[in-house]
Amino acid sequence: MERLLPRALHRLALRIAHRVRHRYRLLFRPAIAGVSVFVGDRAGRLLLVRHSYGSGAWSLPGGGMSHDEDPLDAARREMAEELGIDLVNVRLTEKLEETVSGAPHTAYLVAAQAAGKLRPDGREVIAARFFGSGEWPEPLSPLARKRIAVWQRDVR
Repeated sequence: MERLLPRALHRLALRIAHRVRHRYRLLFRPAIAGVSVFVGDRAGRLLLVRHSYGSGAWSLPGGGMSHDEDPLDAARREMAEELGIDLVNVRLTEKLEETVSGAPHTAYLVAAQAAGKLRPDGREVIAARFFGSGEWPEPLSPLARKRIAVWQRDVR
């Protein structure tokens, strides 16, 4: 269905859905889960993305999970859908209990290596690049900054 919409219209729909979801979470506070994926390349750099919705800041790739979905499967699915890549050496590194948009959120931090050429979908992800440690782009989302600090602590 989504491929039937022109990219520009799809991006507009995503921006609207993002705002509605944020307000819904503030009001009803549903508990949800998602993955943030630390995708590395052969040079040891970290993949960051810019979404077509939200603040426009650089962030970690990832997304929501269905109730019974395995975090590693969710990471593979999200990277294939949004970036056109497969993942190798996939492993769960951390599970964080946090509050996002005023609601409880379980974040699974998954580390992996990219296999294949990046092909951002141009709908949800409008930019994707690898960055070296300490060379983070600005603006970098506060949530990404927090999760990168946790990941760096675990990697060392």
